[in-house]
Amino acid sequence: MAGPGPVFCQAGAVRRVGAGRRCGERLEDGVYGDAETVRRILTGTGDTWAVVGLSSNTSRAAYGVAAVLQRFGKRVVPVHPKAETVHGEQGYASLADIPFPVDVVDVFVNSDLAGGVADEAVAAGAKAVWFQLGVIDEVAYDRTRAAGLDMVMDRCPAIEIPRLP
Repeated sequence: MAGPGPVFCQAGAVRRVGAGRRCGERLEDGVYGDAETVRRILTGTGDTWAVVGLSSNTSRAAYGVAAVLQRFGKRVVPVHPKAETVHGEQGYASLADIPFPVDVVDVFVNSDLAGGVADEAVAAGAKAVWFQLGVIDEVAYDRTRAAGLDMVMDRCPAIEIPRLP
């Protein structure tokens, strides 16, 4: 069943709003993914993170976040159409091109593309999906959770991981 179309809210940001929710209404404890889900993804889901949108462009947020993930022991797999090697790891053009299991898919693409990436993560057998700050698609959030994956949205693992006990 197809979800609703894009909704423009909060200074024109495009968000896909799930059934029964208004634009800007958050889930669970005020965020898209509760503290336990954040902890579970960061500490118990696995250490191989595909970072969709990661390139060798050092001015992009994905580059810095990937470096933080590596410092905390995560294997970072760049996913970008250019398939560049970044932070010493071979890049791939798509999630489907990665020849080994991925535990978490960290998404650095526009909200209007993020749902498709979440669907690819489900198809690839990932255990969790993480939409970065500002990446919001509530329909994809609901669909990904319904598929049995943990999911966090509109948060940054580079902010959350140093907060862990």
